[in-house]
Amino acid sequence: MPIVARDLRILFLTHYFPPEGNAPASRVHAFCRRWVRRETDRMAVTVITCAPNIPDGKVYDGYRNRISQREQVDGIDVIRVWTYLAPNAGTVRRILNFVSYMVSATISAVFIRRPDVVIATSPQFFCGWAGVFVAWIRWAPFILEIRDIWPESIVAVGAMKQGRLLRVLEWLELRMYAAANHIVTVGDGYRRELLAKGVPDGKLTVITNGIDKELLQPREPDPMLLARFNPDGRFVCSYIGTIGMAAGLDVVVRAATLLKARGRNDVRFLVVGDGATRESLAEQVREAGHDDMITVTGRQPKELVPGFLAISDCCLVHLRKTGLFETVLPSKIFEAAALERPIILGVKGFAEELVRGADCGICIEPEDELQLVDAIETLRRDPEMRRQMGERGRTSLVARYDIDRLSEDYARLVQDVRAAWLAGRG
Repeated sequence: MPIVARDLRILFLTHYFPPEGNAPASRVHAFCRRWVRRETDRMAVTVITCAPNIPDGKVYDGYRNRISQREQVDGIDVIRVWTYLAPNAGTVRRILNFVSYMVSATISAVFIRRPDVVIATSPQFFCGWAGVFVAWIRWAPFILEIRDIWPESIVAVGAMKQGRLLRVLEWLELRMYAAANHIVTVGDGYRRELLAKGVPDGKLTVITNGIDKELLQPREPDPMLLARFNPDGRFVCSYIGTIGMAAGLDVVVRAATLLKARGRNDVRFLVVGDGATRESLAEQVREAGHDDMITVTGRQPKELVPGFLAISDCCLVHLRKTGLFETVLPSKIFEAAALERPIILGVKGFAEELVRGADCGICIEPEDELQLVDAIETLRRDPEMRRQMGERGRTSLVARYDIDRLSEDYARLVQDVRAAWLAGRG
């Protein structure tokens, strides 16, 4: 009888997954749904995640925070496990949330069919440690995906101070890197950080975020969104994404103050999303009297993101001014480029190199409201500049960061790691 090749079984551990719409959830979903659709060298993917609850720690409608619940999402077998729910703010409760996922995911993985490869993704490394435990228990190779240098990133935004706990977490971080068979980073900046921490070069592969051409296509502005969020036809500068401590969006409030001082009431800031600092940002807007210039929408369905991009005249991509964020390559850049929207970038390092190289936006100093206002004024005055920057962004970045090609690169890496692990056993 002929031997029929079976699907390669992948177990993907992730704290976030749709219907959550943040960057980690979107990335895992984009890759996994392509892997299960492959016509050759097929893959069967199981994702272990939480009940959707970010950013406020409240479970979304239609889900419950139970020991285990199972569903199919675009051909992916999704297992949702119980976690200690906490809003995306503070330290102690968030760590309890992370640790509870690590324990629940590890236990859940014992009761599923043995995977051929285990993948676990940051930004928090307790998910990575779940991958370490599961790979050891189920005797499978382990790929660690690094989207954030944790715990350094929580120190960078002021969520944790130097101390004994931090030193323990840093020790665990290095042990996790050592336990992985291979490490995937989402940008060259993270790769350099890991090299500096002693991770061997041959153990690292960069697979960036990318542009999903299935979901992100240039389109005409939606009249209903325009009527709701920009009824008076102002110039719209949008920030679309997580409103967290790292984003530094108080710069928008200061920029609105400058614009009003200049007598400019024809600009609207549209802040779309949710996160740990959304309420405090909305309070700043109210206290400054800028409700007429800044709209904070709160959480919106993922499927509306292209529509919000389409009603934007430019898109703000911004992070606080700290050296760690110079390694970051925000997925917001790719989303804006896919919709042919010019970018105002307040991120130094690799992101700045990318935007300058593609000539698809204006780069400013992070947290500098004067430069932000000047960039808005420049783009507002020149529609042709906006059009050309938008076109260059899509032309330059879509081919280079096509999610279909990146998913194939990732799939081949998974196969190679599995093959090397099997060879090592022999």
